[in-house]
Amino acid sequence: MPCIMSSAASPAISPADLGFFTLLSSSGSLSAAAREQGLTTAAVSKRLAQMEARLGLTLINRTTRRMSLTAEGEVYLEHAQRILGELQDMEQLLGQSKSTPRGLLRVNATLGFGRSHVAPVISRFARKYPQVEVRLQLSVDPPPLTEDAFDVCIRFGPPPDARVIARMIAPNRRLLCASPAYLARHGEPRVPADLASHNFIGIRQGEEAYGVLRLTRGRAGKPENIKARGTMATNDGEIAVSWALDGHGIVLRAEWDIERYLRNGRLVQLLPQYNAPNADLYAVYPQRHQGTARVRAFVDFVALSLARNIARVQ
Repeated sequence: MPCIMSSAASPAISPADLGFFTLLSSSGSLSAAAREQGLTTAAVSKRLAQMEARLGLTLINRTTRRMSLTAEGEVYLEHAQRILGELQDMEQLLGQSKSTPRGLLRVNATLGFGRSHVAPVISRFARKYPQVEVRLQLSVDPPPLTEDAFDVCIRFGPPPDARVIARMIAPNRRLLCASPAYLARHGEPRVPADLASHNFIGIRQGEEAYGVLRLTRGRAGKPENIKARGTMATNDGEIAVSWALDGHGIVLRAEWDIERYLRNGRLVQLLPQYNAPNADLYAVYPQRHQGTARVRAFVDFVALSLARNIARVQ
């Protein structure tokens, strides 16, 4: 008679291991993790050793005072955090803990806007929702929407992908402007064609056609495409604005970034009767996150905060 095993072999990774390892990694040492869990350091060390034995890998390099993740430990931690976040999402979608946002929230935003506007909003959000662990990463361009690297991306313009949720959270006009010193030397353009003879500060970002300005008179006018030329260009919007403030040329920039300079007279808006394509602000997130409390709370919080900022400016 064949031998029948009474139970299946233990899996190399269990959900409990994921939570244990995430806590251990954030604690910084075995003793700190032991204190947080109410265990002895020896018990924590033994559990870690058992995990590593099942995997056949070393996850943490440890000494008596310090510990650091191995390359395999970094991979384990990254996936553990993602899996735990998805489990929390599932709980919330099934009706548990819907009223209290909690868990890991990964946010991406552009460099300048993220630093100036999103980071302060996150500071207030974290104070209101202390059970949410927020991680903000800034980048020049939005990350590919096919990657599962972020829970919410704050970006300019709607995404070209219907598989994600894109909520418009704030309007955003783009304005042509220059410093009074530059205009005193070179004159002020009166019609779009005049821009061709001016020095234009270029900003290379995203997928936009570089060096071409698309302007429309009013709302129903015919668009005019103007070839803009200049001696200075950058992929950083803040640098472009600083060059305009120094009198180097004309820049097309989001109203969010220049409104304070327009108010104090350091920059002058040009061709106000013409409109450039808007770059409205969107919160973009995967469809599976639309029911999670932390994502809903964050997107609502950002939208309300930006609306208040607009009201203060107007």
